Amino acid sequence: MTADLSWMLEDIVHNVPRARHAVLLSADGLPRGATEGLAEKEVRTISAAMAGMQSLSRATAHFAGPEEDRQWNQTIIEFSHGWSFLIGAGQGAYLAAAAAPDVDMQQISFRMHRLVARLGNNLTSPPRVRSEDAGGARGTSPRRESASDAGFVLAELDEVISEVKGARHAVLLGADGLPRGATKGMSRDLADTISAAMTGIHAYSRVTSQFAGVLEDAEWRQTVIEFQHGWIFLMAAGTGSFLAAAAEHDCDIEEFTTRLHEVVPRLTASSTRGEGAGDA
Repeated sequence: MTADLSWMLEDIVHNVPRARHAVLLSADGLPRGATEGLAEKEVRTISAAMAGMQSLSRATAHFAGPEEDRQWNQTIIEFSHGWSFLIGAGQGAYLAAAAAPDVDMQQISFRMHRLVARLGNNLTSPPRVRSEDAGGARGTSPRRESASDAGFVLAELDEVISEVKGARHAVLLGADGLPRGATKGMSRDLADTISAAMTGIHAYSRVTSQFAGVLEDAEWRQTVIEFQHGWIFLMAAGTGSFLAAAAEHDCDIEEFTTRLHEVVPRLTASSTRGEGAGDA
């Protein structure tokens, strides 16, 4: 498609208070349209970052659960100064939007999905993405543990997973992209795969910071990926460390994320003692 659809994207920033920008992009990272106020270089950067984001988001589908229907729904990035949102907008197309911290989340989501419906004459429906399309092994259960995993399990994470209904698994990873520990249900192979993907997702998330808003001391807080069958959360866990966790779709998300944030200080301390070195 070569038509510039920028004029249609203005619906979001004009009708959603606190919305900042919107960009329409192709799966290979080429911009198809953008709202006013973004420089051409910024649009190209955001399009490339969001394309990489959706690709890695889909690749983590098997971490969220072994169900057959593993359709990716959206990816949301939270900063101290704003939000970035990414949803499918047709065959090989995606819609990204940015907003201030106090935006009405339901309203911007409604406007984004309504815009996608309006774009229907130009863009076809997005394909349903299953784990075999995204690199996950169909039918492979992440709840398999071997003797080689001894000493790799983090008791603090296991406690959260066992006490929050619908919580599935979690892994602590360092700035080098290597896992430092995980819950009982995760083998080292799965932890390695997820850690590598999450390192990339974090990098792409940081690139979208200026899209969410310009602030000198902007802080990335978390990236949330929603699938038809579950959720994946990536959050900071101390300097140079990150925590990735997965839950069923009907899990109490507020309770789960609150418990994860509460356990982060203990995870960071125990990980540092276990490795004998601080975070880079």
